Amino acid sequence: MRFLIVILLFVLPFMCFAEGATRVQTPYAEQKVVYDFYFDEPLKINSALYWIRSLMNPLGDDPYNYAPELMDIVVVIHGTEIVTVAQHNYEKYKEAVERMRYYAELGVNFKVCGLAAADYGYIDKDFYEFIEVVPSAIIELSHWQQQGYSLITPVVMDKKYSIEEIR
Repeated sequence: MRFLIVILLFVLPFMCFAEGATRVQTPYAEQKVVYDFYFDEPLKINSALYWIRSLMNPLGDDPYNYAPELMDIVVVIHGTEIVTVAQHNYEKYKEAVERMRYYAELGVNFKVCGLAAADYGYIDKDFYEFIEVVPSAIIELSHWQQQGYSLITPVVMDKKYSIEEIR
């Protein structure tokens, strides 16, 4: 009897996992997404931009092969990261700006909250040519959701461990 219990407790669980995971290709449709960027640190925008890449790259590859124009993506900026799209801060946030410019060329629409811009003392001409200033981030987010866009709010945490440390 003990032998049977040992087998059930120690051997059987390993037998269930021997084959490993199954990779699936979910039949994704064309995407309509609005990202809510509202971060407590401006540099968190760098990590958040990977959320856009994580949507676009897999859909652009096999088996989906969606062209960028088949992905409707809107990014609403209204936190401290607003300083990254003020032209006078280019040198400090160059990496983020160039990534946003690249995505904008692929059709991603970047919008800045007019209320937040005013809080920072910015006017429309302070921003890059690929930025649109909207009256309010909250109304803008609501608008796109009413148009059937999925809301994605990136949660960017401070990385405490490398992958190697926790793997």
